[in-house]
Amino acid sequence: QVQLVESGGGLVQAGGSLRLSCAPSGSIFSINDMGWYRQAPGKQRELVATITKGGITNYADSVKGRFTISRDNAKNTVYLQMNSLKPEDTAVYYCNAYITLSRMLQIQTAYWGQGTQVTVSS
Repeated sequence: QVQLVESGGGLVQAGGSLRLSCAPSGSIFSINDMGWYRQAPGKQRELVATITKGGITNYADSVKGRFTISRDNAKNTVYLQMNSLKPEDTAVYYCNAYITLSRMLQIQTAYWGQGTQVTVSS
């Protein structure tokens, strides 16, 4: 069974940096769009950044200029480099990916990671 495995969260002081990584476990055929979302306590999950297979990116206004999403298609991995972190960036960060498991079936399914906690202290 394929799962998205995230890593890189933690506790950092305001102004610091963290890098999140996410990759699927198990065998897959291909990955299309990938992205990062976050959910702070008492708030709805929100988009942080997305990236297409071809490298086209999209960012939430709140993170533009501070966060950078990238991917390594050979490793099926997506990254989120987070710089100049602010206390309001504190949230659980979730990886998202549209995965096709089988060349034969060609069905694309959205997968979510289990979430990784990012805490920014002031």
